[in-house]
Amino acid sequence: MLFGRKISFDENDFKSIVSACMAGNNQAQRLLYKQYFGYSKSICLRYTSTTEEAEEVLNEGFLKVFNNLDKYDSAHPFKAWLRTIMVNTAISYYRKHKKHSEDMVSLEDAPYPRFDDDIVGQITAEEILQLIQGIKPVYKNVFLLYVVDGYNHREIADILEINEATVRSHYVRARARLQHLIKQNYPHLFPSDWGVKTFKGNEN
Repeated sequence: MLFGRKISFDENDFKSIVSACMAGNNQAQRLLYKQYFGYSKSICLRYTSTTEEAEEVLNEGFLKVFNNLDKYDSAHPFKAWLRTIMVNTAISYYRKHKKHSEDMVSLEDAPYPRFDDDIVGQITAEEILQLIQGIKPVYKNVFLLYVVDGYNHREIADILEINEATVRSHYVRARARLQHLIKQNYPHLFPSDWGVKTFKGNEN
């Protein structure tokens, strides 16, 4: 697949590039990889803990892209299709390499702290994504799937192979931890009498 025939293509015509990739043209595949490398790696970095893990997910994800281009519907944006593959690959990597038993949380322990959207809205999306890396992976993944990539709770439950109530619990805990990290890193955003009294300890 990756070292196929020299099928000609137009570098300025996306459909031509895709057709050449499907035919096994390694030059077209390198071009597609280069064009979407940065976008794809940013997704992988969100869902992994290290650069090395992100690169593993990225490489596996692109293999899936090239092997499934015949399933891509050109009536829809390619980036959306690519994002779905990268997210699913990252979640599969997490399920394969992480121990779920270490991440299980009983529903009665889920915190329901005060959460101030106005405060969160005062920092940039990039700053939020950086802080999210300080959250336990099982909570982080739920938060990213819901807030960043737009999946609903039922879809997240299917993706992570957990029940929907657990997804909601994990999302609440992710929000709690995020706000705790915001308060640690941006204390000037909080009024002096503000407190997260119901947050339970360190979730790292």
